[in-house]
Amino acid sequence: MKVLMTEYLRIDLDTENWECRVCDHVVGSARGNYKEGLLVYNRDPADIHPSIIDPEKYRFTFCPDREWVNIYEFYCPSCGTQVEVEYTFPNHMPLYDMEVDLDALKEQWSHREEITEPVKGPNVLVDRCHTHKH
Repeated sequence: MKVLMTEYLRIDLDTENWECRVCDHVVGSARGNYKEGLLVYNRDPADIHPSIIDPEKYRFTFCPDREWVNIYEFYCPSCGTQVEVEYTFPNHMPLYDMEVDLDALKEQWSHREEITEPVKGPNVLVDRCHTHKH
């Protein structure tokens, strides 16, 4: 059985592996950090947040300083889908952001049917023009 974990990742409970939901690529062991099986691109913050004011005139330009910020992008090595993005300190290892109790997950899903697509809630429209009367 496969359990959806994020928009682009799932866990195959039978093989105990992280998988890409787009191409079915096995990313790595679900008992470890899924990021270890992904491609990592260390982006220049200026690519994402270009300077708003002239960097020749001003030290602070609203662009994150490369000496203080890394932007890591994580991609599936098979299909190239961007799976995750994180902002961290320079020379910091990628964060271990999702540790799963695989044995508990297996027990929980042993009594359930597999879900292959995310469950969507009702389409609720809110009348923003309506004012509350007290």
